Amino acid sequence: MPVKKLKDFLDQNDVKYLNITHSPAYTAQQIAATAHVPGKEMAKTVMVKINDNMAMAVLPASYKVDFGLLKEVVGTSNVKLATEQEFKDCFPDCEIGAMPPFGNLWNMEVYLAESLLDDKEIVFNAGSHTELIRLSMKDYARLVKPKVMKFSAKA
Repeated sequence: MPVKKLKDFLDQNDVKYLNITHSPAYTAQQIAATAHVPGKEMAKTVMVKINDNMAMAVLPASYKVDFGLLKEVVGTSNVKLATEQEFKDCFPDCEIGAMPPFGNLWNMEVYLAESLLDDKEIVFNAGSHTELIRLSMKDYARLVKPKVMKFSAKA
């Protein structure tokens, strides 16, 4: 069960969350529509490499990473989109492309789009293409300690 590591972590930290099961969907926009979650509230995890280190860029499903902005805010020109081949082994308990935005569970930096802070809750893939987790943004920020930055634009 891909979501076990995440649920164990949330339970150990006394976080209240909602588990949402939906029919298989693979893009963040499809998932949002299937689960009846507004695209702006559905967070997607985009894997990036910054100075050859894997990192998570977490942004609304209806947005895209602006790599020019991301390079500027992290202070390096060595930023690129990671390929599935490059990150598939980083998340052995997750389906490819469905990793939750908890880089702290896999020892990697998390960059959170500041626009997500407008929402009281965050909804995201829970390690599979059929499960989501909804929890408070306050709990998410407390547990993950993401670097909040402006690096995304509406798609």
